[in-house]
Amino acid sequence: MWAVIGGSGFESFEGVTEIRALDRSTPFGDASSGLRLIEFSGREIIFLSRHGRHHELTPSEVNYRANIFALKKHGVRKVISVSAVGSLQKELAPGDLVVASQYIDRTKGIRSHTFLGGGLVGHVSLAKPVWAAAARAIRKLAGERAPLEKTPSLDFKIHFDKTYVCIEGPYFSTQAESISYRQMGAHIIGMTNFPEFALAREAGLCYVPCCFVTDYDCWDDTIEHVTLQAVLETMKQNNKKAVNLIREILKSDPAEEIESRGGGLKSSLMTPLESIDPIRREWLEILFQ
Repeated sequence: MWAVIGGSGFESFEGVTEIRALDRSTPFGDASSGLRLIEFSGREIIFLSRHGRHHELTPSEVNYRANIFALKKHGVRKVISVSAVGSLQKELAPGDLVVASQYIDRTKGIRSHTFLGGGLVGHVSLAKPVWAAAARAIRKLAGERAPLEKTPSLDFKIHFDKTYVCIEGPYFSTQAESISYRQMGAHIIGMTNFPEFALAREAGLCYVPCCFVTDYDCWDDTIEHVTLQAVLETMKQNNKKAVNLIREILKSDPAEEIESRGGGLKSSLMTPLESIDPIRREWLEILFQ
């Protein structure tokens, strides 16, 4: 089963038939509103609006654990994450797509970011946090190695092998922060991919981030600094691009990879199962599937 997680500007998109709402309850609270089974491009997939159906959750308020657990509970194994980001590099222009391959976490530690703790100890590798087969499929669709074979509906620039720095928000960066993120080697900046990608790895889900650039953040005074109004305008255009991208990824149907799923907690838990209380064992079994 596929899932699409839609971020800011991607709470809904054209060509979707809603089949039914899905149960949002999890051991970690409710998943974001708008969790539903939909029909899109001839197949049934699960759609989850990250910030809620009416964009009612700030990046810090999103219940990332509940979101990922709910997807796993409903049989999801492959996740396309769509989000809006700022650019920290001149060549990554508003309207472009960036498929991130690495992350830097600069949130403030107030987000519940792991299924571990409370009697569970484990260590999941995040060395290569992105679903490689999906990234390769998008490269092919983009015609990166064979430009004449580029998929016509993807008539925008697509960049690969970039690093996403995740900040707490809801504020945009100060200029000093924006410059420091560039010095750290980050290429794009957002507020939501962490801990989402890490929890997906713990849950054994294949996860590919599709990050649409809306602005240039604020590192360069010769470029207009990020504003909500400018972001919203670019989002409208990016939404249509995301629809085409999702359709083509589903059509290409990249394979699951052990390297990308990482075995999840099933292969990374140090605490012996026999010493774990029955309630935790019950929901762990769902993550182990």
